[in-house]
Amino acid sequence: MLKALLRLARPKQWVKNIFVFTALIFSGKILEFASIADTLLAFASFCLASSSIYYLNDYRDVDEDRKHPKKCSRPLASGDLPVWVGLAGFIIGSIGALSLSLVLLNLPAAIIVAFYLALNLGYSMGLKHLVILDVLIIATGFVLRILAGAAALSVMPSPWLILCGVTISLFLGFTKRRHEVVLLGDRAHEHRRVLADYSTGFLDQMISIVTAATVVLYALYTVDDRTVALVGSRAMILSVPFVLYGIFRYLYIVYHEQSGGDPTKAVFTDVPLLITGASWAAVCTFVILYGESLEGLMY
Repeated sequence: MLKALLRLARPKQWVKNIFVFTALIFSGKILEFASIADTLLAFASFCLASSSIYYLNDYRDVDEDRKHPKKCSRPLASGDLPVWVGLAGFIIGSIGALSLSLVLLNLPAAIIVAFYLALNLGYSMGLKHLVILDVLIIATGFVLRILAGAAALSVMPSPWLILCGVTISLFLGFTKRRHEVVLLGDRAHEHRRVLADYSTGFLDQMISIVTAATVVLYALYTVDDRTVALVGSRAMILSVPFVLYGIFRYLYIVYHEQSGGDPTKAVFTDVPLLITGASWAAVCTFVILYGESLEGLMY
């Protein structure tokens, strides 16, 4: 039973909460112990919150999951756990996430966690059936993670970085929908009603738009006056090639390997993507900490 409860919480998906660390990295506070501790608390709050949402979603989608070729093995759909466990887990996890952020962090962080829970509650209750809006809500969840990390440190992230978070989240959301449409074919609407309103052609157009927007917004962030002032140079632009390759590699996975249904699995099982992500993080951290010394070398 404990193993089934853990599976229902989907700890593998907690990696999505690394967006919480965005403010820690790009505020230049990555070497401050107190800032690291507060960010870890924000990360833990979102792990509890996101797991509680998974409990709720599986509780409400149990009948649809039983028709899915892969999701039918989930604890509630397979009968490994009673269906009511999903609702109980949502209540307990939500209370835990709110308590952790309010008591150990601050009120703004708790408000963001509460908004995340409310937004996803609305998604589970019916907003997930509205075409385009369903993916927008998922993208908003990633932006809230960025804002929660910033609230924990009492800093305000760059607007360009927030917009970049929106577009990369939309990119992952639309590629996931495309994978579902291709995988399930004519029975796609039986698993997720909104898939009846999507087609591969339409999704390909959306993916193209958000791909271009992500690259442009991130490039604008690297040369923004606020970023240059923080780093002490324009050296952040050196990280752009890693973003380009990472996006192109993910598109290759989606279109040539017919994957992308689980972004977390795709990212963390593909060696080139892993190397690219680690290299990007290393370059960004180095530039933020030692950007001033690079200014003379670049110009």
